[in-house]
Amino acid sequence: MPAVGIRREDKNEWEARAPLAPSHVAGLVRSSVDFVVQPSTIRVFGDDEYRAAGARVDDDLSGCGVVLAVKEIPPEHVRPGVAYVFYSHTIKGQPHNRGMFRRFVEAGATLIDYEKMTGDDGRAVVSSSRHAGLAGMIDALWALGRRLEAEGHDTPLAEVRQAHGYRDLAEAKSHLAKVGRRLAAGELPEELRPLQVGVLGYGGVSGGVQEILAALGDALRPVVFREEDMVERSDGGEFRLEEYYSRPELYRPVLDRRLQELTVLMNCLYWEERYPRFVTREGLRRAAGPGGRLRVIGDISCDIEGAVEVTVRSTAPDAPAYTYDPATDSFTDGVAAGGVVIVAVDNLPCELARDATEAFGDALAPLVPAMAAADLSASPDGSGLPGAVLRGTIVWRGEVTPPYAYLRGLYGLD
Repeated sequence: MPAVGIRREDKNEWEARAPLAPSHVAGLVRSSVDFVVQPSTIRVFGDDEYRAAGARVDDDLSGCGVVLAVKEIPPEHVRPGVAYVFYSHTIKGQPHNRGMFRRFVEAGATLIDYEKMTGDDGRAVVSSSRHAGLAGMIDALWALGRRLEAEGHDTPLAEVRQAHGYRDLAEAKSHLAKVGRRLAAGELPEELRPLQVGVLGYGGVSGGVQEILAALGDALRPVVFREEDMVERSDGGEFRLEEYYSRPELYRPVLDRRLQELTVLMNCLYWEERYPRFVTREGLRRAAGPGGRLRVIGDISCDIEGAVEVTVRSTAPDAPAYTYDPATDSFTDGVAAGGVVIVAVDNLPCELARDATEAFGDALAPLVPAMAAADLSASPDGSGLPGAVLRGTIVWRGEVTPPYAYLRGLYGLD
């Protein structure tokens, strides 16, 4: 049985996650799965920890039939006949991954995407959603503290660090609980009360956001917006959820009416071009202009000019924010007084790399033995892969699989 490889992440200097922690590797080695782990100087777990778990640490993954990663694989590293399992960010036809997608087809390689690995109920079987929500909310609180400080307000929120500034999630929650107690005790100017956080969506990302808000106690009030709070039928008819998803053109956005109530807005939505934009430049002219309360938008979904029209670019943990001024329709790097601060880090779970890796690996590890034993020369149905993995298979030995045939047109393969 060929070895399973674990790729060194190279998306950016902040991507310290791995698909499996050393503890997962150790358990799988005991189950007769061999591992080769590429060395890394930024991974949250050291090379020696993987050696101690029974893996071979080596740059050379040529003997691996399956390679596990977290983020995109550079095209030049895609080898014929190998199955790569990672977040490909291709299912919307994202232009920046055109070269990588075409390489999989041309090389006769296999692309399996965690995002589309689902159970019979349609739910993701492995996910980083919760940790994206956790880190995104912490970073938004950091931005709020800096923004209020720029306005001249002295609040305990100025002491909040970015998520990567904490040793782990437990330390972050402990510190936020102290901040929350101080806010509740009155260390907040009257004109800023109440601090209200709007949360778009109710899935795993939203759950992580609400988990952080719960750590603050009663200091910040969350308001969770569902679809019926964000859109209405253009003809004034009754809202129907299934109709909205199947025919979104019948609906118009109405969230702008609520933005003035909020201090922070967290976008946790899955979004496609066919859906309305929920936060627009026009809406922000009212919500973040004179007399408006909105200070920060934490765009965890990070669709460029998507659900949040003023998310014009993604950011990184070392420069996580920029400020949009609706009065001048302009953008400034960093956190500034006036306008609304946009936090749009596109790989948030890397800021809680240890916790995120351990949680992700808990879900992924049970699927690895079947991946290692799969017959990658057979058809997908004859490979022996579990159903969840098959559902996440976008390209099989160079052929785009039927559920993802639409990508051929989007990537210019027809």
